[in-house]
Amino acid sequence: QVQLVESGGGLVQAGGSLRLSCAASVRTFSTYVMKWFRQAPGKEREFVAGIMQSGSYTYYQDSVKGRFTISRDNAKNMVYLQMNSLKPEDTAVYYCAAGPTGATMNYWGQGTQVIVSS
Repeated sequence: QVQLVESGGGLVQAGGSLRLSCAASVRTFSTYVMKWFRQAPGKEREFVAGIMQSGSYTYYQDSVKGRFTISRDNAKNMVYLQMNSLKPEDTAVYYCAAGPTGATMNYWGQGTQVIVSS
């Protein structure tokens, strides 16, 4: 069983930055692909960013490329999402998720709210 706890959300003005963190309670953290998703009010949940087990490969939704950076620290069982140049359309609840491969995410956190004011 993997438990994921996100933190770092909040209210920020457009153009600002936030760093989201996700703590994982599992000894085999380094074997999981980690992803960030988000869900805006009235919209479906969407993929934001992903990082492979070693951290050597990352991938992003087109709308956040160049603004968001996903990273992980396997020694600390942590994954991060650095969000810069935030836009009002980035407003959403952000979730981290874990899966043995990138195809299926078996475990999800409870989410952290990000609100970007214009």
